[in-house]
Amino acid sequence: MNEFTIVAFMIDISIISGLLLAGTILRAKLKWMQALFLPASMIAGFIGLAFGPNGFDWLPFSDQFSSYPGLLIAVIFAAIPIGAAKVNLKEIIHRVREMWSFSMLLTLLMWGAGALFGLIVLVPLFSDLPTGFGLILGAGFLGGHGTAAAIGEGFQYYGWDEAMDLAMTSATIGILIAVLGGLVLVKRSTEKGHTKFIQSFKDLPNELRTGLMEKTERTAMGEETVSPSSIDPLVLHISIIALVIGISYWVSDILQKAIPAVSIPLFSIAFILALLFQVASRKVKADEYVDQRVMERIGGTATDYLVAIGIASINITVVVDYALPLALLFLFGTIWAYILFRFIGPNIFKDFWVEKSLFGWGWSTGTVAMGLALLRIVDPELKSKTTDDYALAYIGVAPFDIAIVTFAPMLVAFGFTWVIPLVLLVAGAIIIYVNRSFGLWGRRKLDQ
Repeated sequence: MNEFTIVAFMIDISIISGLLLAGTILRAKLKWMQALFLPASMIAGFIGLAFGPNGFDWLPFSDQFSSYPGLLIAVIFAAIPIGAAKVNLKEIIHRVREMWSFSMLLTLLMWGAGALFGLIVLVPLFSDLPTGFGLILGAGFLGGHGTAAAIGEGFQYYGWDEAMDLAMTSATIGILIAVLGGLVLVKRSTEKGHTKFIQSFKDLPNELRTGLMEKTERTAMGEETVSPSSIDPLVLHISIIALVIGISYWVSDILQKAIPAVSIPLFSIAFILALLFQVASRKVKADEYVDQRVMERIGGTATDYLVAIGIASINITVVVDYALPLALLFLFGTIWAYILFRFIGPNIFKDFWVEKSLFGWGWSTGTVAMGLALLRIVDPELKSKTTDDYALAYIGVAPFDIAIVTFAPMLVAFGFTWVIPLVLLVAGAIIIYVNRSFGLWGRRKLDQ
């Protein structure tokens, strides 16, 4: 299709939706896919890659198909603060100090080490490699396809068009490493008796394998906060997101015209405006009519579509051209992630270090969803409170995460690439130093 119309958009969404359904069915029926814990969105993406324009070219995706991730990542970030419960910062700091330190260290050290490895190893080996190549590791492994889309969009603005394909490839490989490596770590941990809640790798809930929830295990997606006689509750929540995204586009356009040399990603603007919307709605006591679970489902929906579209739109030619430096970067990233798993978790967490570190392995190589999947294997009833702590800790991590994705492409474009690993790795060292100074490093219980 050469002309992008509303019909072309509908066809794109129809095809990718069909592939998501196919992925769900294949995950539910094929044992080998269940063994790999591949998300339906990832299966859909691989099918789309094989039969789309970059494969056999049997699926009639439009020319704009690869541009959807830039919009979807804005939806994901806009959904994060809207409807969030009010929290007490002092309570958060006291309760989730360990998880915040752990999450910050994984974030800083994965981004920083990847950038440094690119500068001191890959760029000298491959003279035509962009200086920001090492950032592809953090974009894909730590952030998943959402962050990959964001960092790719940032680099594209400054002239590195191939960054989007490379970042999406990194995110895809990262999920595979998260799953395969995570299963190995789970098996070893259970065999050594380090896990607290399961004794054998075979003790897995069936829904984790098939992806289908039994009736007794199902939970509500959200609450109806308004009467359908006035407006459908789902429409209300979608309208809020759509309004925030629309205003974000308008603000982004104004900023780009005012400061053409600098690009502030759409998702960053959307997150800030969503945060302001949440503050304003709380001031007028309207926040009780916005359900956080519904917002999470909207963000989750955008994530599934982003993963499927992101993989399906990967340009194989670009990946082949960068095959060797990518392979070296991914090999380094896998080894580094394991070092962080063995070094950070046992020294930060006093209790349940294996369970919490496995969660960290999942999201530092793949996505938060993969971290949760691995956590559910070793902690089926979530008794370690890992998810609760991470949800609160992320409030203090998100600003740093967003700042890295927002400003890293800008710093690379302006020639300040070395600033990125220097600042990130020094910040990580400071967190470790502070924990050691207050006697909070290496306090895990002996039976763990």
